[in-house]
Order: sequence, then C-alpha cells, then structure tokens
Amino acid sequence: MASPQLQLQVLALLLLLAATATATATPTLIFLLGGQSNMGGRGGATNGAWDGVVPAECAPSPRILRLSPELRWEEAREPLHAGIDVHNVLGVGPGMSFAHALFRAIPPSTVIGLVPCAQGGTPIANWTRGTELYERMVARARAAMATAGAGAGARMGALLWYQGEADTIRREDAEVYAGKMEGMVRDVRRDLALPELLVIQVGIATGQGKFVEPVREAQKAVRLPFLKYVDAKGLPIANDYTHLTTPAQVKLGKLLANAYLSTL
Repeated sequence: MASPQLQLQVLALLLLLAATATATATPTLIFLLGGQSNMGGRGGATNGAWDGVVPAECAPSPRILRLSPELRWEEAREPLHAGIDVHNVLGVGPGMSFAHALFRAIPPSTVIGLVPCAQGGTPIANWTRGTELYERMVARARAAMATAGAGAGARMGALLWYQGEADTIRREDAEVYAGKMEGMVRDVRRDLALPELLVIQVGIATGQGKFVEPVREAQKAVRLPFLKYVDAKGLPIANDYTHLTTPAQVKLGKLLANAYLSTL
C-alpha cells in the first residue's frame, strides 16, 4: 500500500493535471464559420458517403476546439459541422486547415475555438436578421464568448463566410446580393456589439445556377470596413461540379488563415 506521503503527491499531481485541463478547456481566440455547403464541408463526401480521409492539416489538436450543437466546447475534428449542417453528407471543410495554419504565427498558448454555423443549400435571404439561421449563428456566437470567458482574455477573431452558390439560380437574387451581404454583416456586428468584427468573405467558384459571375461581381462589390476577400476560383472541384475537393478545402483554409494574419 502506498505511503500517505506518496498518496498526497499523487493527489497533488492529479489536481495539477485537472487544473491544467480546465485551463485549456476553453478557447482564447474564436472564429465563426458561416455560409452554405462549401463552408460546411463536402470534401471527400460527394459520392453519397464521406471517404473518411483526414489530411494532416486537418488532424485533431488539443489547441483546436469546436462549439458543439449543445453549446459545449470539445476537441474539434472532421466533419467539423457534424450536427450543425443537418440533413447532408458532410466531409472536410476549410475550418481545421485554417486553424492549423494559424499556429505558425500565433502564440503557442493560444487555443482556437471554431463555431460552425453553416447550412448547405441556403441563399443569402436565409441569413438575414430574424431568420432561423441568422439567429442561430448569433446565439452560438454569444454562447461561444460567454462560455470561453471574454473577461478572461478570449476574443472573437473573425467571421469566415463562404456562401452565394444558391444565389446564382435567379438573376434578381444575384443583383441584390451585395446589399444583402452588407446588411447581414452590419446586423451581426450590431447584435454582437463588435463593430470592428473582421469578416473574411470567400468568392464562390461554382454555383447552383447560371449567374455565377454576377454573384462573384456582387461579392467583390461589397464595401465595408474590416472585410477581406479570398477567392475560391481555381481551386479543384469535385465530380459534382459544385463542391471543393478535400485538397481544395485544405488550400482554402490556408488562404483564409493568410487573410486573417495579414490584419494583425
């Protein structure tokens, strides 16, 4: 039987480990992920089932957490949008690659919190203030900040936004896209009381209709402060002609990371 002194030492070690785990169980740098299927992630999942391939750039890490559907922080892993982007076959998205790419330039003590909010097949009209998806995104953002402990130094880094393919079906949707995007960003900043919230918008590479170029032009025409633009055009597309492949998602995550780091 262990001596009382050894038992006390073991107990002290367990308490120290528990305290360390508690200290790293919440993020210090938070990112919202919004939009439709290419943000939700379809890498390796366009043939009816996910192939399960997870590149090294998307591997789990104790320094990358996600806010679960139940609003609890947990270690993030692919598919990142599981339980969020519902009724769809999910695969690899840009979020994990994005987080890993940040590690080269942020302090090693930083724990990244990803807040997945995307839903496949949704036009920008489904993300206006008062809609279910908009209110869910804002609620998840507020929960993320509250549970991370904003007073303890946690902060919101950016909203990563990849959406617009559903607005290529009708010309009238493409024509009003820029105004709706600007309105959504203003509302999010107002509702989160973050007037300088960085938004990184991804220019679409594909679409569900024939008005891809008008939507792309509308995205480029968005004029707001604290907004960056990353172009997905030219990245590899899967055999469904709509979704990015897994390697493309890895590349997109790195592009998003570069855009964020360029603002620091």
